[in-house]
Amino acid sequence: MLTALLAGAGAGLGGFLVLRGLVPPHPPLARSLARIERVAPAGGSDRERGLQGRAFTTFEALGLDVVALGADLRAIGREPARHALDKLLLATVFSALPLFSGLVLAGFGLGLPGGVVFLAAVTLGAGGFFLPDVLVRGEARLRRREFRHALSAYMDLVTIVIAGGGGTESALTAAASAGSGWAFTELRRALSTARLRAEPPWVALDRLGADLAVVELREVAASLGLAGEHGAKVRNSLATRARSLREHRLAEVETEAQAATEKMSLPVVLMLFGFLAFVLYPALHFVLDGL
Repeated sequence: MLTALLAGAGAGLGGFLVLRGLVPPHPPLARSLARIERVAPAGGSDRERGLQGRAFTTFEALGLDVVALGADLRAIGREPARHALDKLLLATVFSALPLFSGLVLAGFGLGLPGGVVFLAAVTLGAGGFFLPDVLVRGEARLRRREFRHALSAYMDLVTIVIAGGGGTESALTAAASAGSGWAFTELRRALSTARLRAEPPWVALDRLGADLAVVELREVAASLGLAGEHGAKVRNSLATRARSLREHRLAEVETEAQAATEKMSLPVVLMLFGFLAFVLYPALHFVLDGL
């Protein structure tokens, strides 16, 4: 039964690869433009860049979309080509572990069935293939949380500069220059790009919010755009949004603290059961012996 399942899975995979080779997928225009602008490896040796480029080309040939994680990869500063190479390397290493273990055990006369080794290799290979995606999403979630925290401080600084008589654009630039960290670096880079392109700063901030998938930054950019185009008061709007972000962050911290408290209660309960068993066991043993 296991052999038939493995043979069917191999035949299905082979048919899929043949179909992809005969009818290659046509990537959409947005993905092709993203590949030209952001996918090209930017660092490392020539050999490493070549491996990353071939890995990304292999993914495109198979119809696998690495750019779908573009916002997450952008948030952690990793190129899609590097991510594609990580996926292939981990899949190869994880799938080779059962094969190597099977050879070692066979050398000691403890050989495993070939079907079991093959199934373990396929399972671990699939896990290694998807593990980088899980790690990237988790790291990007933390980076966005850090960015939101910095964004609230940034809006407070902008509000202070505006209250001191500064204009909106000068306040955005001055506030971005006053902070440190990767979030303020991204804000400064976005504002510098806006000056080079001769576009309003809120357009660059909205683009940065879209690239990082930070909805709060896009909302701030929309408020700034409303103030710049229609003369609306931006000071109170930014102060309100900064307060909302701080309250949201405080709610997240309280939720994390409650979750940590619940996790800590489980060891205490287990220790209590162990203590009760230790105390009650002699009495229970005495009663059972007396029956």
